[in-house]
Amino acid sequence: MTGTDPIAAAARLVAASRRTIALTGAGISTESGVPDFRSPTGVWSKYDPAEFSYQNFVARAEARRKYWRWSREMYPAMRDAAPNPGHLALAALERRGLLRCVITQNIDGLHQRAGSTDVIELHGNALRAGCLGCGKEWPRDEVQRWMEEDGVLEPTCDACGGPLKPRTISFGQAMPEAETRRAFMEAAASELLIAIGSSLVVFPAASLVPAAKQHGAGIILVNRTPTDYDGIADQVLRGEAGAVLPALLAALPA
Repeated sequence: MTGTDPIAAAARLVAASRRTIALTGAGISTESGVPDFRSPTGVWSKYDPAEFSYQNFVARAEARRKYWRWSREMYPAMRDAAPNPGHLALAALERRGLLRCVITQNIDGLHQRAGSTDVIELHGNALRAGCLGCGKEWPRDEVQRWMEEDGVLEPTCDACGGPLKPRTISFGQAMPEAETRRAFMEAAASELLIAIGSSLVVFPAASLVPAAKQHGAGIILVNRTPTDYDGIADQVLRGEAGAVLPALLAALPA
């Protein structure tokens, strides 16, 4: 798309669309202090992701204890994070009837805390923990208290004795079926997809961009660095989500 002002051009796309969806990745949440996983300084630069696979977690008590040591260390940053202007701008778009839903790869619940009401979580939510045996759930804060105050090393279910795990998707674990199905349905039915803060290298989430494009949707990419899908985008907005999205919101007709 041509135009001297990329923000104004993107705002025209949003204003003209009758069915816009957003896809968000780690980049929108790192601005709130939530660590990312795949950048050169991310979590997986310090840990081997293979050690934290779902298969290891299920099969080995030592793997579960190691997972929970890591989770105990990582959780406070996620718990204490607050939505940033990027999250708030998406919630504002929804309130104005300009955004149908947010599909997120993030596990921090920041979209909901910002006020978004229709959030499809492809990778689960770290603010809850559940039993792999009977399915009973706890607030993640409560499990953190067991570890910090009671010295629990491997949380287990008080109902059936099964292992507890945060309600997030680990390596080797099946994607949530209903959420994944709905995400692709929304992409196919959309008129505009805005992908924000995602490197678009993690599948199946990355496939939502070409899926939307193949069904005729426009594509806006908001990211600090290039992605493999820049070439099919109608508009690329280079920068931080916390700056770009409020600017996009301000450029829309009142």
